[in-house]
Parts: sequence; structure tokens; C-alpha cells
Amino acid sequence: MSPVSRRDFLTTSATAAAGLVVALHLPLSSEAESAEFAPNAYVHISPEGKVTIVVARSEMGQGVRTSLPMILAEELDCDFSQIAIEQAGASTLFGDQTTGGSASVRTCWDPMRKAGAQVRAMLVSAASAHWKVDSSGCTTENGFVIHAASNRKASYGSLVGAAAKLPVPAEPKLKDAKDFKLIGKPKQRLDTKSKTNGSAIFGIDFKVPGMKYAVLVRAPKFGATVKSVDDARAKGVAGVTHVEKIGDSAVAVVADSVWAAMSGRRALKVTWNNGENATLDSEAVSQSLREAAKKKGVALFNAGDVAKGAGKKVEAEFETPFLAHAPLEPGNCTAQFRGDSCELWAPTQVPQDVRDSVAAALNLKPEQVKVNVTLMGGGFGRRLEHDYGVEAALVSKAVNLPVKVIWTREDDMKYSTYRPVSLHQISAHVGADGYPTELTHRIISPSISRQKGTKLDDGIDPDLKDEGAFIYPVANVLLEYVDLDTAVPLGWMRSVYASQVAFANECFLDELAEVAGKDPLEYRLHLLREDKEIKFWDTTWSTARMRGVLKLAAEKAGWSKPVASGRFRGIAAHACFGSYVAEVVEISRNEDQPKIERVVVAADCGTVVNPNILEQQLHSAVVFGLTQTLYGKITVQGGAIAQANFGDYQLLRNADMPVIETHFVESSEAPSGIGEPPVPPMAPALCGAIYAATKKRVRALPILT
Repeated sequence: MSPVSRRDFLTTSATAAAGLVVALHLPLSSEAESAEFAPNAYVHISPEGKVTIVVARSEMGQGVRTSLPMILAEELDCDFSQIAIEQAGASTLFGDQTTGGSASVRTCWDPMRKAGAQVRAMLVSAASAHWKVDSSGCTTENGFVIHAASNRKASYGSLVGAAAKLPVPAEPKLKDAKDFKLIGKPKQRLDTKSKTNGSAIFGIDFKVPGMKYAVLVRAPKFGATVKSVDDARAKGVAGVTHVEKIGDSAVAVVADSVWAAMSGRRALKVTWNNGENATLDSEAVSQSLREAAKKKGVALFNAGDVAKGAGKKVEAEFETPFLAHAPLEPGNCTAQFRGDSCELWAPTQVPQDVRDSVAAALNLKPEQVKVNVTLMGGGFGRRLEHDYGVEAALVSKAVNLPVKVIWTREDDMKYSTYRPVSLHQISAHVGADGYPTELTHRIISPSISRQKGTKLDDGIDPDLKDEGAFIYPVANVLLEYVDLDTAVPLGWMRSVYASQVAFANECFLDELAEVAGKDPLEYRLHLLREDKEIKFWDTTWSTARMRGVLKLAAEKAGWSKPVASGRFRGIAAHACFGSYVAEVVEISRNEDQPKIERVVVAADCGTVVNPNILEQQLHSAVVFGLTQTLYGKITVQGGAIAQANFGDYQLLRNADMPVIETHFVESSEAPSGIGEPPVPPMAPALCGAIYAATKKRVRALPILT
């Protein structure tokens, strides 16, 4: 894993986006009149007028292969129904290509707009020069340059030869938002047809002529290593061609088919050195959190002086478990080692990191490794890891053949990386009016970044700076962070620390509201009553925007009206990845369990590029958040993960789906993240509804175990 934090990527990308010009000028030969016109890395146009837009982020279901082309096509004024999409592999042309942190649209917004505007300006210049008219009199529409005064028009394809000879404008004029024709309009996904008729190629579908299949036996305990291998029976399985030790903690069985490889794996005998974590279990992990809580933390956020707090003291403790990403398509990668080079076809969120890790593993230079990015069946952060790519490359090298490594569902559940556990100790002093005079929140959780080799910032996991913002302007606030070590492999998961922090903060606000005798919404709005900007590391948050989503969610949910008989409601909000989201959850009681009836989501994520896709993202986040809140828990037993499949790691099912309503705050701000921000408010909003129904507080997740 590259020792670059997720937050480093986001910060770098945002900075790059702000000043990024369109990546590179790809000069065309002046003689190449019939060649494609490609003045930058994001788009090329054929002489026949075919517009191809290059997407440099990974498609894992979130719609970037539609939303990013919309941004460029808006400025280019081409016919969106006729464009073609090209997926970029690992490249130096696009800056950091990591897909994560709800960053694709917000970091590509400026570069894609400039790319489209750049090409449009060159086509207009070519047409105006040919017609000998002033370019200001030319307009563009649906792939044509038009000069209305002389009633002339020219297709983009007819202009590419002349346009290619013009200089590329560094700062082309961008459209005014009022002139947008695509942005803000619902558009169907461009890849829906291929995904519904089965022609779309996901990583697990990819094939190379002569390819073998491999499954691996992996270390059964955290940190275990291979002691010895008896491969006699495995090699006797029909179709098994190779058995190879891969690194210190895995053995690959290579075969002509997946079935043969899995059969060979069952026949393989591996003896292990179990190491020092062979007895680790969840109880010990939980105890380690409480031991760490005795240590002094480092300040994540500090406003005022909590020692000045006065009044009644209220305190509570919250705990969250390990979670698995559990994408429906398990890990896989196809690799072809060719001696002095290696090519991969990988469903990855980090093509450049996979390239670099594979190069290091094979003792090659990065430029000797080519990474092709395939579609992927879900990511949620799991595909920020490089493990399956490196495995495929090493196995291919070991057998000198193209190989597809496939993780089974059980492999993915038991040998993955996991969202870390956390413990939250929160206290506040409240005055006579019931509102806090100080609030202290101690966050105890293993650091993902530190485990992956990134140095913490004065003891703070850098991702907490993006995800742990406390936007309620209490006069005296202290957020502390306490790191601790764990043998359990950690990974970034959709919303990362934000889901943990919001669960604790928002549930605690409900408890404060009860102490004050206030309605939970009224209590929050009172805290947010003044327009203020709150600086939390390098992001400035707005109380007005936080208040806006709370009001919108409450209005659409009918919060001011009595809830229907037998129904109960909770409300919560959180801001992260540049966006603000509030949710109202409405439940009924199904014997001793909550039945989720309705979820109302209000989001402020700046300019909405495609309402259709954003609505889908919000629905997805509701399902993801409810799954975590109701069922999500990974258990450690005997130095290993106890769960193995969806039978013991339940996802939300169709019968459990509530009615979901989504609403957006109108905004002219640049787009911000939306894949992750709707996840954090789900748990506290649901817990608020459960309290309304039962008068019992939920302080540990998941609810239904």
C-alpha cells in the first residue's frame, strides 16, 4: 500500500482541480487532416464527428461514466446522446486517479469543464476563420458551430483538421450556470443498457487467451505464515497445473478452470506458523479500547476552553464494531507477466497505486506495468487496496502465463480489510436552559492511515480532519483522538470515521435535548440559530447550510405535525466531504424490532450535476447505512474473522426496504461529495426513532444482534 493517506489524495486533488488546466496537449501533425482531434487528454473528436470523452475515475456503480462526461459535454455543446466513453487506465495525464472520498465530481468539475470549453473555443475559432467572421458571432449547439447572421453551420467533425492547427487556449471562457443545458437535468446512465443486457465487462468477466485461474489459500490467523506445503493431492486434481507459494502467507492453486482451482485448494495441505495473534477475539479488542481510553488523547478540534463549562454534567459512551465492505463482486484481477512488463485488468479504485505496488513486487519500473480499469461490482473502499492486483501479478510471474486470481465470497469476508472499531466518550455541562456550556468528545479508534504506513499528523489520523467535523457552535468544545494498535487489517469504508463520529455526536445531542425538555429538531436548530462559519482544519463549514438541510428534511417529513399512530421518528444531520445531509427516519414496531417505514433525506451538495444519479446515490446510502446500523458487525474469534458469507453478515433485503424520499437544497456552489455524506446520519436518526418508540437509548451498534 502506498503510504499516502486518503486525505492527502483528497487535498491534493482539490488543489489540483482548482488550478488544473486541462491535462496535456497532444500535438497533432499538421498533415494529419484525417486524424482525430485531441487537444487535451479528456476528449477526442473524429473527422466523422464522433466525440469520445475519457473518464479518469473508476465506475463502481456511482455513475461517473455518465456524470463526468456530462460536465465536459455541457461546455463542449455536443450531442450527449451520441458521445462515446473511454475508460482511462493508470496514466500520468490525469493527476491522482484515486476514486474515493466522494471526490470524483468535485475534483473533476473544473478540469472537465475547462477541457470541454477548450475544445469548443478551438472549433469556433476554426469555423470563424474559415467563414471570415468574428468568433463572437458564432454559437454552438449539438455538435455544430453556427453563424446565424450568415445562416451557416459546420459540424465539429468537419472542423477538426483546422482546429488541430490552432493553439490550445489555457483559460477558455466557461459557461454561466444559467446557460447550462445538461447540468442539473436528470439523465439516464449511459451504461444502463450494457449492465442490464449482460454485455458489460466487469473485472471478474475478463478473459485473456490462454489464461489460467487461481485461488489462494491465505493465512488463517492475523499475521500467520506458511510453515510447509504438501501439494501432492492438490496436483492430483484434474485441471490443476501449478501450486505456488506466494509471499510468506499464501499459496496459489492454478488451474484450467475456477472449479478445478477451488477443488485443488480443498485438497491442498498447508501447515502454518500461527504467530502471536492466534487467540485474539472481539472481547479483547473491546477491552483494548477501554484501556486506551485511559490515555491522554491529542486534540482533534479545540474551541474555547472546556474547563469553563458549568452546569449539570451529562455523559454517555458509544461503541461501534468492525465492518466489512462486502461488495457483491469479490476481489479479482487478471494479470499477464511478460518478463520485462506486466499488464493487468483490474476492478480498482486506485489504478496508479496498483501499478506502483505491482511494479515494486515484480522489481519493475512503474512504466513497465500497464493497468486497465474494468467495471466493478461495488467498491465502498475495498478496492482502494492493492492486494488482489499484486497477487495476480505474482502468480502470473510464477507460472509465466496470464492468470486471473479470484477471491471467493468467503475469501472476501474473512481476509479483507475492515472499518475499525471505535469507542466514544462524550460529556457536556448544560446550563439552566439545557444547552451545553461545554462539550468534550474522546474518540478512541485504531488508525487506518497509521496501519498503512502514513505518519499521523501530531498523533491524529488525517482522515478524521475531513470526517469528524463538529459544526454546532458550542462555545467550548474539545474533540480528542486516541490511537491504538490492532492486528486486525483496517481499510477505508464508505464515510470512514464520519459514520462513527456522527453516531456518537448526534445520539448524544438527542440525550441533551431530552435533558433540556426540547424537541430534537428544535434543540439542533437553536444551536445553529446564528449564521457562522466554523473552521475545522482546512475546511470551513457553514451553520446556515447545516440548518438548511435540517429544516428541509423536517419540512418534507412533516416533523411539525403529529406522527401517525404507531409510528415514531428520529432526526440527525452530519456534514463531511464538503456536503451537508439531514435525515428523518420513521419506524413502526414489529414485535421487539423496529420496522423502517420511511426515510426522508435532504442534501446540500452544491450544484447538482445529474439529479437522477444523485437520487440513486442517496438511496444507496440509505441501504448501506441501514445495513450497518441494523446488522453490521464483524466478529474476531481465535485470531481470525468469524463471518464467512452473507448468511452470517446480513445485508438489508428487499422486504426491509423503507419508502425513501430525497430532496436537494438549491445551490450555485461547486459540486461537493455525495456518495458518503448520506451514510453518517442514518444510525443516529434511526436510534432517535427507536428511543421515541421504546424510551431505550441505543449506545452500541448494530441494533439487531
